[in-house]
This record gives sequence, structure tokens and C-alpha cells, in this order.
Amino acid sequence: MKKTDVLAEALTAYRDGDEAKAADLAGRAGSTLGTELHRYLNDGGGGPVYDQPAAFTAFIRGGGNVQLYRKLSAMLARRYGTVGSLLDLGCGDGLAVVPALEQADRQPGRIDLVEPSSALLAETRKHLDGTHGLHTWDATAQEFLAREDDRTWQLTQSTFALQSIPTEERTEVLRSLRPRTSCLVLAEFDVPEYDEDSAEYLLSLVTRYERGISEYGKDASLVAQGFLLPILLGLIDPAKGRTNWEQPATDWASQLKEAGFTGVRIEPLADYWWSPAVLLTAS
Repeated sequence: MKKTDVLAEALTAYRDGDEAKAADLAGRAGSTLGTELHRYLNDGGGGPVYDQPAAFTAFIRGGGNVQLYRKLSAMLARRYGTVGSLLDLGCGDGLAVVPALEQADRQPGRIDLVEPSSALLAETRKHLDGTHGLHTWDATAQEFLAREDDRTWQLTQSTFALQSIPTEERTEVLRSLRPRTSCLVLAEFDVPEYDEDSAEYLLSLVTRYERGISEYGKDASLVAQGFLLPILLGLIDPAKGRTNWEQPATDWASQLKEAGFTGVRIEPLADYWWSPAVLLTAS
């Protein structure tokens, strides 16, 4: 039996509530993903995924993310030249926005950065210390936009962050944002569309995760245990803590239109082990 088939069986066992069987199958898969999944299940896993900054930092600043964020920051920088106000929802540790601001011919006069992880937000503040017009907010997008505030922005960006909001809640976030921004730019992954209960979906997950973990060399275990596996298992059994609600690019476009945005454009950003990255622009 192929390694991917064994791992898909392990995920099926996990989804069915048999973690012992899932761990055993993972250990017999004979692959990096299998070894890490076996360890994760036997050790009881880690804490909340975005509260483990060492693992997240190793993930986001290594592997295919190096080239991905290089392209992303360059594309964002080109948009800042005529922008007076910028909002970044889910800025993380600043990997996209900091280089973009450094590369821009002209920086926005007011910059609002929103991030629910205090540890990641502290990193962003450290990189941008002394930046004129900078305001940072330790909050979720929902909390920030619910504030009694009349701020508006010429440009709002969100880079691989809105996928962390459940689909139904995300529509409301976008709807509340629409009258407050002239332009919205989203960086997201154009994930394939699968029935999440299907065998094909599980095979696709293990194939892509095996490919992703292999990019991290000596940091593979840290990235797997502290970031990739919690996300993977949350997709398999949402009751265990799902943190990701991705969708195909065309569904992102439809959701933006449902929220009242117009002129939605999709352009390729970069190839990536998980799925192709795209940039969506709406007004």
C-alpha cells in the first residue's frame, strides 16, 4: 500500500475518533508526515496554533514562503505610492507589510495594523518602530471593525489572514468593511474544491502536506508539531479546533461581491506547495 494511502487511512481513523489507530497507522506509513503525525498524536499535540510563535515564525519565514512573500511584498509596495491611509487586517509578524513599506516609493500617512496574536503583533511593532502614523491594534478583525470609530482607508489589505475566519462570519466582516475602504487587496490560496468527506480530499491533503513539510529540513519537526499538524487535524475534525476556512479563488470573488464589493479581479501571485497563491483586488 502506498504511503499516501496509509496516511489517508490514519486521517480517516482520526476523523472517526480512533486516535490510537490513527497514530499506529501514521507510524507505519514510513514518511516524514507519518512520523510527525505519530509523534503528535502520541504526545497529545501542542497548544493553540497561532500562540506558538517559534513554530509559526519558522514556517512563515522558511520553505516556499520565502519566494511567496518576496513577490507579495513587491506587489503591495507598488500600491502604496498614492495611498494616504492603509489598514492591514491580520498582519502577523509583519512579513508582508514591513518589506512592502520599506520598498514603497512613498509610505501611507496613516497605517493601522490589526493582529489578534499579541506575540506576533509585538514583532511587527519592533520592525516598524518610529514609523510615522503607525497604529497597532491587538484584536481580531471582527473586534476591530465593531469599534465605534469613523476611520476609513484608501487601501485595506489582508494577507492569508481572512481564511482564519469562518465563512459565514467572514461575509459580515467584508460587509462591514466595504463602506470604509476604497480598495481591498487579499492574498489567498486558490485551493482545489473537494467534498471534505471524500477519500480524494484526504489523499490530496496528505500529498500536499508531505510536500510542504519536506521544504523545512532541520526545522521540519518544529513546523509540523507547532503549526502544520494542528491545522491539518482541525480540517479533519473541526471539533478539535478548526482554524482555517479556505476556498477556491472564484468563491472568494463571489463572497466579495455578496458583501458589496465590485470590480473584483484575480491575478496569479506565486506557485506554492499547498495551492497557487493569488491576489484579489476589489473596490
